[in-house]
Amino acid sequence: MNTQTQKVQLHNSGLTSNTLKFIVIGAMLIDHIAWAFVPLFTPLGQIMHIIGRTTAPVMCCFIAEGYYHTRNVKRYALRLFVFAIVSYIPFIMFETGGMPNAKNFLTLNVIYTLLLGLLALWAWDKMQNGVLKILTILALCVLAMTGDWSYMAVIWVLIFGIYHGNRRKQIKYFVIFSIIMVAMISLPTVMLNVLMQNPEFVVQFEGQYIPPIYTQFFQFGVLLAAPLLMLYNGERGGGKYSKWFFYIFYPAHLLIIALIKMYLIK
Repeated sequence: MNTQTQKVQLHNSGLTSNTLKFIVIGAMLIDHIAWAFVPLFTPLGQIMHIIGRTTAPVMCCFIAEGYYHTRNVKRYALRLFVFAIVSYIPFIMFETGGMPNAKNFLTLNVIYTLLLGLLALWAWDKMQNGVLKILTILALCVLAMTGDWSYMAVIWVLIFGIYHGNRRKQIKYFVIFSIIMVAMISLPTVMLNVLMQNPEFVVQFEGQYIPPIYTQFFQFGVLLAAPLLMLYNGERGGGKYSKWFFYIFYPAHLLIIALIKMYLIK
């Protein structure tokens, strides 16, 4: 078997980026339906959120892929910026059940954080001054804290971008960083449950809801993105306009879910 034939077989195996995007878009829909209608502490809620956690890491990976394959990074960033604006009101409606106001106007969507991830990768790749590069990335991480997935999305894009072309290192550092972050996110809930064994603590916080430890288990669902990404064959797949599906679907499904929830509450 010649080398060219081996390459063709390699690319024909696995999943294209387009197929993976459709898989995680479905996972995102399941996740958002759960946030709107299924209690987090139920088994069904946990399962739906575990599935949904796969979406953001995969999308971060493809932001990094897009950076290295786009013919115009500025146009790519502009596209993300435009759809972050388009998604602004639908996301706030989904998250808060109302329109933007003084309390929630900084509730920003994941396209915003993906844009910051793209800018961070650009800074890493193009800036020559090491100090300025690090300061720029730190500033972008701070800005991301008002957005969905916060600075985690920025770091994920950087991991997938810095180790672009080396799938093993991408997955290795993605998994290490994700385990650390999920542990940090889960720590407050774990500590509260440990402290509940102390009678003085129970009296002090009597009447306040302390979430069970297992309610944070779904966060480890981000690790399921690793086997999905291992299936990525490096091919784009899809048609000429397939890339637009996510940009349109994201704000549309948020708006529909938000309106259904608002109608049911009324």
